[in-house]
Amino acid sequence: MQRIILALPVLLVACGDGKREAAEQLAQADVVAANEHVVDLAPHDMPLELVIGDLTTLGVDSVAVSWSEEFGWLAVKAGEHFALTISEEPGALGRVKADLDRSTLQTHELLRDTADLLVYRSQFPDEDLVFHHFYRVVEVGGRSFVVQDGPDGRFNESDIRRMVEAVRPRTAS
Repeated sequence: MQRIILALPVLLVACGDGKREAAEQLAQADVVAANEHVVDLAPHDMPLELVIGDLTTLGVDSVAVSWSEEFGWLAVKAGEHFALTISEEPGALGRVKADLDRSTLQTHELLRDTADLLVYRSQFPDEDLVFHHFYRVVEVGGRSFVVQDGPDGRFNESDIRRMVEAVRPRTAS
């Protein structure tokens, strides 16, 4: 009987009502949110924002956003592991897949293929060098935007994942 009485407080403390765990999760979420760097693209007439996360993980203290008149896209760069372009145009995932299939210089492997996103790996046949890319279509308010990895970057799968997940419709402020 004594063992049951002694075990009861331990059992009650261990079970709890979930409030402590919820508070700890909320505190962790606040820490993550405080470290997020958000780039609002509304000044560039795009109803999008980029949630880049903690810039120190990219080894930078700022994000460069510039319009390329020559290519007609907005370029966003934060260090060597985050660079993408955004253009307002209808998405053409079918064309991109067809271009990959027709390529005679590189072999391509689709890693993710959804209605609005392609993530793929490209490689020259005689080399070990592998390139990861993405092509994403974001529809917002009747407008269509194409988001791609920057043309001069060499990214790994986690870089691509970070860039894909960074783009979202702008939240009202």
